[in-house]
Amino acid sequence: MLIVMRLYLFILLSALCVPVFALPTEKASIEAPAELPDTGVSGVYEVMVGALDEKAALAHFALFGFKEVRRAQLSASLAKQIYGVDSALTSIRLQNGTVDSHGLLRVLVWQRPQGQGVGYAPPETVGQRLSVMMVADIVRLDDLFKDARAGGEPWLPITPVFADLFGQTEGIPGLTNRRIGVRESGVYGELFNHVFFQRYGYQIKGYGTLNAQANLIASEFTHHDFIIRTDMDASTNYYRDVLGFKLEKPTSVDGDWLEGPKRVFGMPDGATHYYRGFVSPNNICGKLKFFRPRDIRSDRSADVKIGALGSNLHSLFVRDVNSVQAAVKRAGMKPRPIQRNEFGELSFVFKGLDEVNWQVLETPRLKSMPATELTLEKVAN
Repeated sequence: MLIVMRLYLFILLSALCVPVFALPTEKASIEAPAELPDTGVSGVYEVMVGALDEKAALAHFALFGFKEVRRAQLSASLAKQIYGVDSALTSIRLQNGTVDSHGLLRVLVWQRPQGQGVGYAPPETVGQRLSVMMVADIVRLDDLFKDARAGGEPWLPITPVFADLFGQTEGIPGLTNRRIGVRESGVYGELFNHVFFQRYGYQIKGYGTLNAQANLIASEFTHHDFIIRTDMDASTNYYRDVLGFKLEKPTSVDGDWLEGPKRVFGMPDGATHYYRGFVSPNNICGKLKFFRPRDIRSDRSADVKIGALGSNLHSLFVRDVNSVQAAVKRAGMKPRPIQRNEFGELSFVFKGLDEVNWQVLETPRLKSMPATELTLEKVAN
C-alpha cells in the first residue's frame, strides 16, 4: 500500500510540475529578440483583391487615382504552382500617383474563384481586411457612398468622426485656435473595405500623398487593418521576430470609450478589442494593425483564402527572399516554394500564424524613396 501511495504522489507531483517547466518556453516565445532581424522589410507593398468583373474593379479604384502599371496572365497550372489555386489568372498591378514603395493594389481576376471571400459583412467581422487612405474631402465621400447605398449598391458607409490622434490641440478650440486632428470613416463593401481619413492642422510627409489628378482626390494606401481570431501576441510575433517589423507598443485593449474605433468598427456599448500594430523600420507607411474582438462577433475567417473574391492576400518585399523563407520555416509556418510570380519577381507565398496570407517579394527598383522618420508639421487649415 505504501508503494502504491508513493507512486500516486509521484505521478500527481509530476503532473503539477508540467506547467511550471512549460512556462519559460512560453515566456520566451513572446519576448522580443535582442535585435530585430535586418531583413530590409518593406511596409505592406500591395493589397490584392480577387474580382470577377475586371472592368468594374478597375473603374472603382480609378476614382481614387489608381492606374494600371503592370499586367500579366497565368495558366491554371502555373497559378497552382505559385498560389495553390487551380485557376487561370489575370493579374493587374495598380499604383496611385508616383508612390511605388508601398500602398499599391493588385487586382486578381480568377477564371474560377475559390469562394466568395468574407463579402459584405458587419464591421469588425472576423476575417475582414481594411485598407486605409488619406483623402481631400471626407464629407463629400461620405455623401457619395450614402447615395450609392440608397441606389441599391452594397456599401455600408460610417459617418466620419473627428479624433485628435496625437493630442496636438491646445487650449479651447475655435475659429482662430483651430482643433488639430483627423476625421476618419469606414466604408464596408462586397469586395473591398475602405477606411478614409482627412487631416486638419498638420501633415506627415511620406505618410499619404494625395493624387490631385484623381477624380476623388486620395492617396496610396497608408496602412492596413486585419480582424483576426487568433491569440494576439503568440500569432503576430513573427512580424517582429521573423520579418523584422517594429512593434509600435505592447498589445492594448481598446474599447467603446474611444470614439474613433467605436464608430469605424461599429462597436456596441461595452465592447472592447485587443489591438497591436507594427511598422517597418524602413518605411513609416504600410503599417499593419491587428484587432481581435473580445466580444462575440460574426466569424468568416474560414472564407479568407487565396483565390477567393475580395481582400485575401497582401505582399511585402525583403532584401533576401531565400533567408526570409528559411526563417518562416523555422518559425513553424509552411511557405510555398520560392519561384517567379506572374511579374517575374522572385517570391514565395505563406499563411501566417494569424491566418493572414502573404506573398514575400524581392525588393523592386523603386523611384520614390520611403520616409523613415515620422515628423508632424503644423499647417494652417
